[in-house]
Amino acid sequence: MKKELTNALGRVFLTVEYDEKANWVYNNWIGYQSYESIVAGANACAEILQQHNCSFLLNDNRQIIGPWNHAVEWIATDWTPRAIAAGLRYFAHVVDADSLAKLSSEEMKQTADGFAMQIFGDIEEATAWLKSHQLEYEQS
Repeated sequence: MKKELTNALGRVFLTVEYDEKANWVYNNWIGYQSYESIVAGANACAEILQQHNCSFLLNDNRQIIGPWNHAVEWIATDWTPRAIAAGLRYFAHVVDADSLAKLSSEEMKQTADGFAMQIFGDIEEATAWLKSHQLEYEQS
């Protein structure tokens, strides 16, 4: 089931859903992200990871406008430990290579500890990476 989060103007800023067939959580972030929207969205993602004991996250930032580095410290210190406790092991992050969001993504990757994170400019590469790690994970 897809969960849509909206801002004060009623605009969707994130959709989160567990893809049962692919066995991953898919986040699609849209527009400018305030600190508050990032916290709300990340918390919704953590809940779904936990509900499905899911180890794989496909985080799509291709539609984000602007940077979101104002929340990187919170992500590292608050969200990351909870996501790991919920089962997260592999984080595929898709971003437009020419966006300010890419810089925020690179900053987050430097703080990512406890799960594997890769940044991609192409969603097909990101899903292939997740699938390859699902095979490894299932065989271990």
